[in-house]
Amino acid sequence: MFHVTVYVNSKEEYIGFRTKGHAGYALAGQDIVCAAASVLTINTINAIDAFTNAKAQLEADQEEGYISYLFEGNVPKEANLLLKTMVLGLTQMSHDEDYAQYIDLTFEEV
Repeated sequence: MFHVTVYVNSKEEYIGFRTKGHAGYALAGQDIVCAAASVLTINTINAIDAFTNAKAQLEADQEEGYISYLFEGNVPKEANLLLKTMVLGLTQMSHDEDYAQYIDLTFEEV
């Protein structure tokens, strides 16, 4: 299962996320659920890097399906909006009856 934990601060701003695992929908290279979730998360990181001045810590391990992405300091509005967009896509996937059993989305206040 593909697990995503989204970190939220006391102002209800998204301040980062962690992913772990693989969806297990199909064999590696054919898993559309894992591919979709990966595109959402990786594109969000790339977009934040390209279009905002946000600073973040990033750790990743492709084999484990692990990404840890956490903002340092204040979160620019643009970066928060990009994370909200990622969360929207992941939420829709986790509520889809065909894919819900392959993705786990949780929120953690930090």
